[in-house]
Amino acid sequence: MSTARAAKRLAQAAAFGGGGLGLIGATLYGVLTAEARYAARVIGPMKAHPAKGDGLYGRYPGRPITLAMIGDSSAAGYGTSSADETPGVLLACGLAELAQRPVRLVDVSKVGAKSTDLAPQIDTALLSGPHVAAILIGANDVKSQMPPSVSVRLLDHAVRRLRAANCEVVVGTCPDLGVVRPIMPPLRQVARSWSHRLAAAQTIAVVEAGGRSVSMGSLLSEVFRTDPRMFGPDRFHPSVTGYAAAAAALLPSVAAAMGVGTESFVQPEAFRGEAVLPIAEAAVQAARTAGTEVAATEVAGRERGPRGRWAQLRHRRRHPKADIERVDEEGSEELGPEAGKSMAGSPS
Repeated sequence: MSTARAAKRLAQAAAFGGGGLGLIGATLYGVLTAEARYAARVIGPMKAHPAKGDGLYGRYPGRPITLAMIGDSSAAGYGTSSADETPGVLLACGLAELAQRPVRLVDVSKVGAKSTDLAPQIDTALLSGPHVAAILIGANDVKSQMPPSVSVRLLDHAVRRLRAANCEVVVGTCPDLGVVRPIMPPLRQVARSWSHRLAAAQTIAVVEAGGRSVSMGSLLSEVFRTDPRMFGPDRFHPSVTGYAAAAAALLPSVAAAMGVGTESFVQPEAFRGEAVLPIAEAAVQAARTAGTEVAATEVAGRERGPRGRWAQLRHRRRHPKADIERVDEEGSEELGPEAGKSMAGSPS
């Protein structure tokens, strides 16, 4: 079975409540989860929780954009020594620079979170009326032996809830577990294949639910494999450099979702490998290619073609790291979700 068909079947199983283990086989999934548990023992327990960076960033005029950071330790920035090094703060500062408006960060992510923890995190995030949310989730699902279809279905529900609240959503898909050094060959190769297929299924679900996906695994795999600085001391979680790379991958898509930045209205460029494809094909290509964004689009005024929903495959350009500038919220203007979108323009 092709990866595209396998990913599409997993996404369909998630939508209809199926088990989805046919994608990798129940036995193989059990072996992989056992290996993940072994890796967890090697890595050891969490020793410290990262500082939260909630607050207002960017000394710009106007009403703030509210950014919600949702997910697990990769969203929280486990292993960082200050809030300024966490993905949420890096995204908030980068978005403020591109939008030339202040950004309020609401970080509800939690170390050790699984997809089952998305619902309560979103309950909390929605209290602040976010305009855009970034989600990083999935790495802990395999350690808890969560069936892939369940993981995908929970992510689908999370994206739909946020979109129903007029919040744009960008999801960083499953990381490449094949780069985790405590996982030994040949299961490292199995983990890589499993990660790519799950990431493709997540992409299909996210785009069908109205969000955008960014392939984190393929972005980080080569860099993490060849540069030990990308890993923290436990050889599992990213280092400060690794978190900065992840934030840099997400930022262009977060900005595009809000309609800000130089690329927001640029059409796909074929010479850069960008294209409009059926969703399953776009999802598989994204899982294999560094930092690729996938988002829904139309062809001749139609959302769907003979092979399903149309999707844009984009390789958005990275932006220089913005200075960290936290500001006093006293006197700052409040803003509702609809006003946030109108001030930034329509998403691309």
